[in-house]
Amino acid sequence: MKSIGLLGGSFDPPHKGHLYISLEAKKILKFDEVWWLVTPQNPLKINKPASYSERVENCKIMTKNKPIKIKEIEKKINSQYSYQTIKYLSNHYRNINFFWLMGADNLIHFHKWQNAQKIFNEIPIVVFRRYGYNQKALKSYISNLYKNFRVKNKNIDINNFNELPSWTIIQNKEIRISSTEIRKQRELLRSKD
Repeated sequence: MKSIGLLGGSFDPPHKGHLYISLEAKKILKFDEVWWLVTPQNPLKINKPASYSERVENCKIMTKNKPIKIKEIEKKINSQYSYQTIKYLSNHYRNINFFWLMGADNLIHFHKWQNAQKIFNEIPIVVFRRYGYNQKALKSYISNLYKNFRVKNKNIDINNFNELPSWTIIQNKEIRISSTEIRKQRELLRSKD
């Protein structure tokens, strides 16, 4: 059975943090593929968000010659929430084991996501350390709620996630990317047009 890591987001812009998580996940968990799920919803914090097509194109540019596929599933199924997307994927790709990838910063507020607990019961969650967020992530509401389901094996592999709920924090080199770097990346990608 195939195993695929899913990294969802607005990708405005796609940056080295996204790339790092994806490549580390593929290497550590020996995924067959990693899919980037580009959400059609624009991020609220950006003054001049890139269009959906720009974001998809930027993802394709960033992942060129990398073992990452850009998927437009959320647009296709008109999904507004990760849970909808995960349910769709698990119903339509029964021969694939999916894993949800995220940075530690996302775990902190994960309990606010639509159907957060259902997501934890539907798909294994793989969290990557990110500079400045790790302690808050480990003390987060959802982390405490699911503390008994955390996989802590040093040599982790996909078989550690056979029963749900299950999640882990990968002991990766911390991702350090500032909002300034992200803005520069956005400007760089926009200047290519």
